[in-house]
Parts: sequence; structure tokens; C-alpha cells
Amino acid sequence: MVSQSNGSPATPLKFLIYGRTGWIGGLLGKICESQGITYTYGSGRLESRDTLIADITTVNPTHVFNAAGVTGRPNVDWCESHKVETIRTNVVGTLTLADVCREKGLVLINYATGCIFEYDSEHPLGSGIGFKEEDAPNFTGSYYSKTKAMVEELLKNYDNVCTLRVRMPISSDLTNPRNFITKISRYEKVVNIPNSMTILDELLPISIEMAKRNLTGIYNFTNPGCVSHNEVLELYREYIDPTYTWKNFNLEEQAKVIVAPRSNNELDTTKLKTEFPELLSIKESLVKYVFEPNRKTPVAA
Repeated sequence: MVSQSNGSPATPLKFLIYGRTGWIGGLLGKICESQGITYTYGSGRLESRDTLIADITTVNPTHVFNAAGVTGRPNVDWCESHKVETIRTNVVGTLTLADVCREKGLVLINYATGCIFEYDSEHPLGSGIGFKEEDAPNFTGSYYSKTKAMVEELLKNYDNVCTLRVRMPISSDLTNPRNFITKISRYEKVVNIPNSMTILDELLPISIEMAKRNLTGIYNFTNPGCVSHNEVLELYREYIDPTYTWKNFNLEEQAKVIVAPRSNNELDTTKLKTEFPELLSIKESLVKYVFEPNRKTPVAA
């Protein structure tokens, strides 16, 4: 069972973070620095239990964060031809870390994915009816998503794990190739489908607050509401590059240039919004955290 002393005033926060070379892992370190939180990056490999135990023994953390995982380079299609490597990190590694943390009485904040759902008859596109935390995954189109759904189901049995379903992450760093905006702005053609998305500048600090509160269980970790590819690119044109143009294509056309289908969905954020009422809607968050700080066009008079 998780120690309730974690993060209490008597115990200064000390975070052990996995995923040093990753996008989210790197941002977590910067947030810890800005908040004066002591943190260390884990050096062990997730699938190697002994190395995880050694990390925890050396660091003696109050909380552990898992931002490590295989998403594939340049995209999730890589996982289709590297299934064993994907299993090793995304399933075996994540479960091993959760198990070691439970053994040590530590809360694990696990950055997972919400790309395990797709619009269906009960959650139609544009309806505003989102998938909830307790809903069973219905998207297994990509091997990446399949492994993520497997591990989420197993992690439900660990009462020390807080699973955060991230989707199509966006940050204010528009030079980062992992950034959803950066990705789609460089594509020759894009689909135009409303989706739930995660603004990291707003939500990653919230994940640190979740650790402080010792929250566990599954959370849909996106901003409330949906935004479409075209709406994002319209904001890009308005704030960044007035000359920017793009072309759309449909899912059938997209399927010809990708190996695995992609997940499109809306997640219900009632649970997260109840815990953090200040959470902005996706469109408000995009403007406040991403486009206003990067504005290159003149402000309209």
C-alpha cells in the first residue's frame, strides 16, 4: 500500500524521473528546477528490475515518474516492424517499474496514451460525448496502441499508479519535431478531424501537483473539448505565418501513406476538471500557452 507520508511537509519532495532523453521527461526536469523540487533521472532500464531497485535505493525518492516509452521514430509505424522492442519497453518495462514502486510503497505517475479509442456509435464524432476513464479501449489499429491498451488494463491492479492518458501532445516549443503542431505544419497533406489534445505547458505542472496530492488511478489527461487539424493550422496562420497554406485529404487517402491506422477520439475530462477546475479548454489553452507566446504577426488594432 502507498505510504501516506509521501510529499507531506515532513518529507521534502524528491522525484525519480525515467525518460531523460524524451520530450516529456526533459520538460519535467525543467519544471522541477523552476519549482525548486529535487529530482534525479533514473539510469536503470525499465525492463531490468535490479537496475530500478538500485536507482530507488540510491535516490530514495518520494515519487517516481515514468515518461519513458517507445513511440517509434519517425512515428508509430516503426512499432509495426519492431514488436518485441515495443513490448519490452511499453509492457514489460512499465509493469516492472510499477511493481517495484508498489513494493517500495511509492506512487508512480505514468504518462500513458489516450490513443486507445476511436469514435464509435456511442461516442460519435462531433457529439461532445467523450470516452471516460472506465471505458474499455476500442482502438487496436496500431501495434503501439495495442501495447498501451494491454498495459493500462494490467496497471489497473496497481493501487500505487496514476495513469495519465496523453493525446497528441503540444507545447510552446514549435521547433520540437514531436510537437503535434510542428508535425502537421510540415506535412504535405493533413486530415481534418476533431480530437482531444494535451497542452504540455499547462498539464505537466498539473501532473506534478497530482503527485503532491498522491492521486492514483486513470485520468484522461487532455484539455477539455476538441480541436481539429484545420483549426490548429488556422491559428498557426493567424499567429505565426500569414502566408501558410495546407491541403486536406481524407482517411482513405491517408491510409495509403501510413502503415498503421491512427486513433481519433474525444476524451471526457470531467474527472480531471473536477480535481483542477482552473483547467482551460483546448482552444483557450492553445492560444494562451502556445500561440500568444510565439506570436509573429502584429496584434490587430
